[in-house]
Amino acid sequence: MNLQQPTPLMPPVHPDVQMKPLPFYDVLDVLIKPSSLGASTAQRYHQEKHFIFALTPQQVREVCISRDFLPGGRRDYMVQIQLRFCLSETSCLQEDNYPNSLCIKVNGKLFPLPGFAPPPKNGIEQKRPGRPLNITSLVRLSSAVPNQISVTWAQEIGKTYSMSVYLVRQLTSPLLLQRLRMKGIRNPDHSRALIKEKLTADPDSEVATTSLRVSLMCPLGKMRLTVPCRAVTCSHLQCFDAALYLQMNEKKPTWICPVCDKKATYESLIIDGLFLEILNDCSDVDEIKFQEDGTWCPMRPKKETVKVSSQPITKIEGKDFLWTPGSGFNQSVLALLIPLSHNLTQPVSRQNTT
Repeated sequence: MNLQQPTPLMPPVHPDVQMKPLPFYDVLDVLIKPSSLGASTAQRYHQEKHFIFALTPQQVREVCISRDFLPGGRRDYMVQIQLRFCLSETSCLQEDNYPNSLCIKVNGKLFPLPGFAPPPKNGIEQKRPGRPLNITSLVRLSSAVPNQISVTWAQEIGKTYSMSVYLVRQLTSPLLLQRLRMKGIRNPDHSRALIKEKLTADPDSEVATTSLRVSLMCPLGKMRLTVPCRAVTCSHLQCFDAALYLQMNEKKPTWICPVCDKKATYESLIIDGLFLEILNDCSDVDEIKFQEDGTWCPMRPKKETVKVSSQPITKIEGKDFLWTPGSGFNQSVLALLIPLSHNLTQPVSRQNTT
């Protein structure tokens, strides 16, 4: 009997994959839409695939005129050619995800992957954390000559990856802060309602919470808040500073809330109107207390009072004698001691003797 082997299902060349938007990049054009890194039966271990794209004269011009000075004195293009990898999943937006043993060549030149690969664990190679790749430095900035990207990777059972190339504009943290302000400020009444909800007595609880203390200091920089914000997905009232949060994610994008350690994406950030009012009303305190009705009061440190004794002290020959009325101390002895102590404190005049 001749049994026919079933033909393996080949993934679509252009799967309907959507990449998760990156806050610090605006997509200007799609140069190569998500394309499947399908496994080839002729290549058993390391797979290889080639892609070609060309730039239009307008795209070349946009890249060339965007070169600018960056912090540290180096120059880079603000309009970039960006390469991204992800899983070929269509159920949701995909984050950057590299295939195993990834190797990239742009126009025949090896492109170094950013960061360090984690050390092997139990003899197994660990995957690099995925991130977008700026390949502008290896791209031919000409509309007359096409560009080639060669990708090699190790096949994984049950996983298929996609690759895409975009023309993007890199953004800065001040611009993202400006966009966040333009989204508007959350109504203070929303936060007041949240306070009342948190301080509402729970009939099943034996301990009733009647007030809530909140700091006006940013947990990131330990400085006073300037633009108080938090994610709509967070359940706490404590805010962090939006400007500092964006600066930190510009250097290393993690988008983790510094208060609860949960995801706090840029799209979920809101500026708290109630905290803005509080920061404007009191500039001399670092902590406040919310009451059950949604009102608040500043928490000022209590001043320590120093008690000073009013009892007279008589000092004689470096020794202190404490006398209080009615202590039974001989009045006549005291009368003799006081003039004596006075004489001891007078300067001694020197006489020249010949």
